[in-house]
Amino acid sequence: MQKGKINVQTENIFPVIKKFLYSDHEIFLRELISNAVDATEKLKALHRSGKTEVELGDLTIKVKLDPKEGTLKIIDRGIGMTAEEVDKYINQIAFSSAEEFVEKFKDVDNANIIGHFGLGFYSAFMVSDHVTIETKTYRKGKGTKAVKWECDGSPDYTMEEIPPRDRGTEITLKIAEDSKEFLEESRILEILNKYAKFLPVPIEFGEETTFEEIEGEKDEHGNPKTKEVKKPRIINNTEPLWKKAPSELKDEDYNKFYRELYPTQFEDPLFHIHLNVDYPFNLTGVLYFPKLKKNIEVQKDKIQLYSNQVFITDSVENIVPDFLTLLHGVIDSPDIPLNVSRSYLQSDANVKKISSHISKKVADKLVELFKKDRENFESKWDDIKVFIEYGILSDEKFYDRIKGIVLVKNINDKYFTLDEYNELVKATQTDKDGNVIYLYASNVDDQYSYIENAKEHSYDVLVMDGVLDNHFVDYMERKLEKTKFARVDADT
Repeated sequence: MQKGKINVQTENIFPVIKKFLYSDHEIFLRELISNAVDATEKLKALHRSGKTEVELGDLTIKVKLDPKEGTLKIIDRGIGMTAEEVDKYINQIAFSSAEEFVEKFKDVDNANIIGHFGLGFYSAFMVSDHVTIETKTYRKGKGTKAVKWECDGSPDYTMEEIPPRDRGTEITLKIAEDSKEFLEESRILEILNKYAKFLPVPIEFGEETTFEEIEGEKDEHGNPKTKEVKKPRIINNTEPLWKKAPSELKDEDYNKFYRELYPTQFEDPLFHIHLNVDYPFNLTGVLYFPKLKKNIEVQKDKIQLYSNQVFITDSVENIVPDFLTLLHGVIDSPDIPLNVSRSYLQSDANVKKISSHISKKVADKLVELFKKDRENFESKWDDIKVFIEYGILSDEKFYDRIKGIVLVKNINDKYFTLDEYNELVKATQTDKDGNVIYLYASNVDDQYSYIENAKEHSYDVLVMDGVLDNHFVDYMERKLEKTKFARVDADT
């Protein structure tokens, strides 16, 4: 048996980790599952490239809870580790990076750090007072025997050879007294559904009950008889829609995935945008336009940010422009820095490029929809108008890209582009100074008599009753040459 001290300068790093990440203890499971996925994906890559002939077999990652024993296990059949690798990656690298992380962010509010990715293995000590690793490498030959590593939350550890076992790694956490919530099945299920919902390797946790038909048997009403069957519960969809080619997907596939993301959403989205970029940064995802109507309040269903299919956050401010936070969907990018404060994100070059690209793709999609089927676009306008106005008011480039398809609606429910409307009214609504006057009503019912009066003079009246229309009118007056907006009940 090998005994030793973990390579850390801080006498006891574990209480520091625990205190530092106090509000985010649940991410320990995301980190350990991510490690298991990485180990499995590496083995698959070695197998694909012909660098190993090991039989892959079932690669399902298993999460096992034992409330009586007070333990939680994460078991994978990935590449595993040798004793030398355990010493290198666990005793040295993992814990020195723990110190580095804590040192770097000790003065930053924990809630303002994106994702905490890179915490890795040592995050286990946020919820455990004893951790055991049993591991066996996929390799064969000298120095490849199975080993067991144990640590009780002090810098002291033990490591020894153990009898042969299956390839891969099994991590056992003895859950600490102050973390008993992680011995509840519902809590673990909640965390797995949050962080592991779309991981590329199957994750199994517990059992679920289903009903299957009994072949050849029917009840008194002639319906097939069913029996209750228990089977392993697989948490995740390993091939989420955003990883597929748009050419092989139909609208119903996108709508089905929308409901997978947001189970309480009963309305289909208006349309979607499939993102797929591999240069100069990696970015995939699907964004959906929900029916906003006149609402601009904080969205319950938000854009979800992933890194290589691992959920990071649904607080995507500073990663996408503010107006795009009204959309729903998924963004997956390994190029968004995660172990950073939110303020740092605002100046990060990659994040700026990603934000700008998403804004451009949204604008391009809107222009495409307008050109492809204007009638359909007009039918959706009232639902997306608040989003488009928000974008115009907050992003100059967005306005430049979509100014040709911005619509206005008159009291007869007819839609016009800005150029079309100018042509419609300039002959009858130009003042002595050569300004074209756009009359508008902010409340059609209250301003009925003024609208009727305008119609008697053969004037056209727009409807501007949206939550952002006052700001939009001010903005457009500055943008459009020789154009003024006047409320239909104004004195002049």
